[in-house]
Amino acid sequence: MRQTLFEFIVKLGAFLRHTFRKDNPKLPYILIVLAALILVIAGTSIFIELTETLKEEELDLFDQQIAEFVISFRSDTLTKYFVFITNIGDLYGYIIMLILAIIASVLYFKNWKYILQTVFVLLLASISNVMLKRLVDRARPGGEHLVVVETLSYPSGHAMSAMAFYGFLIYLFSRFKINRWLKYLIIAVLITMILSIGLSRIYLGVHFPSDVAGGYIAGLIWVFFCILLFNLAEVFRRDPKV
Repeated sequence: MRQTLFEFIVKLGAFLRHTFRKDNPKLPYILIVLAALILVIAGTSIFIELTETLKEEELDLFDQQIAEFVISFRSDTLTKYFVFITNIGDLYGYIIMLILAIIASVLYFKNWKYILQTVFVLLLASISNVMLKRLVDRARPGGEHLVVVETLSYPSGHAMSAMAFYGFLIYLFSRFKINRWLKYLIIAVLITMILSIGLSRIYLGVHFPSDVAGGYIAGLIWVFFCILLFNLAEVFRRDPKV
């Protein structure tokens, strides 16, 4: 038994030394896989914890206070802005964004891989959101709704899709070799889009703040899961024997 354990430790050490040597071309992908795996596990744990507290009084108080604070800023100008933003976070908004992304890919990157990956992430988030809504079965907030809604409340589909779609684009742009300041500008715009779409759902009275938080977390889980998946595929592509 000791001999077997010793041999396992020796083999494990040799594997780790081979895997994490500086000249290993797969090392960046392996490190990203490990980091993404940790974040997926952590995010899933946080999402479960939040979901389990939906009916607690403390969360109700938090939702009420945050919602009242956001709604207190209502004005004609802000309402027009947030209705526009929330429409961008809907089906037709993503179709337009995907068309723009396709044009950019054809003209600049000349690679369909990134488009297919982004669509895959968005589809995972959208399909799983429908399933989670039915599973949790949380009603929409009472009070005035400034836009028409027909589905259940938790987690917010707009927040979840925005985090998945724009969050994955942030990951892609962080890796692209383009002008540094242009990269920072694009990432800042994408972050603003994520935050604005989530905030619009609270402002328009159709979601609790915890719905938006749950949507963000769930969307981020899919981002990290797909980063893990795509980088793991890259490791195997570079060396089929792995």
